Amino acid sequence: MNDPRQYVVIGGGLAGLASAVWLAEAGKRVTLLERRGRLGGRTHALEVPALHDIPDNGQHVIASGYDHLFRYLTSVGTRDYVEFPHRGVLRWPGGRTTTMGTKGFQALRSLLGAHPDASAGDRARAAVATARMGWQSLRQPADLADLTTDQWFRRLGMPATAREALWDWLALGIAAEPVRQESAKVFADVLATGIRLGVKHRRAVSIGYPTTDLDTLFVTGAHRVFERHGVQVRYRAVARRIRIEKGAVTGVTLADGDVIAADAVVCAVPNSYLGGLLDELPEHDEIYSAADKLGYTPIVSTNLYLDRPLGTEGAMEALIGGADVIDQVFDRQRMHGRGTEHGWLYCLTTSGAYGQVHKPSHEVVDEQMALLRRYYPAAADAEVLYAQVVPMPRATFSQVVGTDGLRPGQRTSIPSLVLAGDWTRTDWSATMESAAQSASRAVELLLALPE
Repeated sequence: MNDPRQYVVIGGGLAGLASAVWLAEAGKRVTLLERRGRLGGRTHALEVPALHDIPDNGQHVIASGYDHLFRYLTSVGTRDYVEFPHRGVLRWPGGRTTTMGTKGFQALRSLLGAHPDASAGDRARAAVATARMGWQSLRQPADLADLTTDQWFRRLGMPATAREALWDWLALGIAAEPVRQESAKVFADVLATGIRLGVKHRRAVSIGYPTTDLDTLFVTGAHRVFERHGVQVRYRAVARRIRIEKGAVTGVTLADGDVIAADAVVCAVPNSYLGGLLDELPEHDEIYSAADKLGYTPIVSTNLYLDRPLGTEGAMEALIGGADVIDQVFDRQRMHGRGTEHGWLYCLTTSGAYGQVHKPSHEVVDEQMALLRRYYPAAADAEVLYAQVVPMPRATFSQVVGTDGLRPGQRTSIPSLVLAGDWTRTDWSATMESAAQSASRAVELLLALPE
């Protein structure tokens, strides 16, 4: 290890983990500061003490185009814990289902309208609208940032059946906001990235899921890397300010008054935790303002242990036909091959959960069970053996109309201080890939510093 400089990473979420892992792999001396007593940030497993079971704090899905995330998983040795099914399942009230293929003719059919009631005319209009959408994603209209996704879909002429079966819930999943307030540019940017990656890899981008818990997927392997490379992890270390003198980083002041010496810093905290960290950075007002304007979007995850199976047809199923929020149901038996000694575990995620996030847990559970009974006939007499509700009021930064252009880049005016996190500017919306890509860019900037 020839470089005597000390690299400090603030934040132990995915962006911070990836930054620390890749700096360590490059032979750098790294200290990771985490304000909590564990690593993982918004990607971690939660224990249910009463059952001695470990479900996750929320189900995560992974796109095949997440190149930087897969680089991280390769670094920590968990790349094989991701599976990509050949089909997805859409479920309507009453139990009617349809499948969405990810390859060949079935994939094309999904794009043109997987709705079982779509007419030939609907499919033809969907084909035209989809082609226009792809083109406008790559060659974006000047006013796209001023439109909601709903307005854009209407202007494209996307049929209601195609929207219900695919595009509305896909847009909601990407930006975690209802389409009537989500920025059309956010969806278009991600779609353009997907098209470019599809051309690059010569295959369509598909959606998969982890086959293990999030701690095993993201955190356990990072600990091994840290031990191998001598990375120091400090828990309950609340960073208050990054110290800058004569145009260079010199250290990080903690809440207890301790100062951690640093020659370079990766600030990898969410936009909601910037606080006074950047006060000594010349452009701190601009970054703070952007962080505040980006705001937050809530997501509620519910882990339900039932006394019987729901009769799912796929590991993950999208529930179609709701208003504003569209839920997904994840069958953890199919995903993880788990036993049912504690009951059948189903994980539900609700994006843009403005109406749920502040409700008591028992009300959320009652609502989710009522939802399941609408869609799964087998749930009519099902009983809840145990339930765990995980409200995340600040799950992601907000991606509504008016937020375009706010996300700052990773580079700052101080070369030895870089930013990382899904809220910084990347090719993706608020995703794990955005966090990993931001870390990759931040690390590249630091590795390019002269010795």
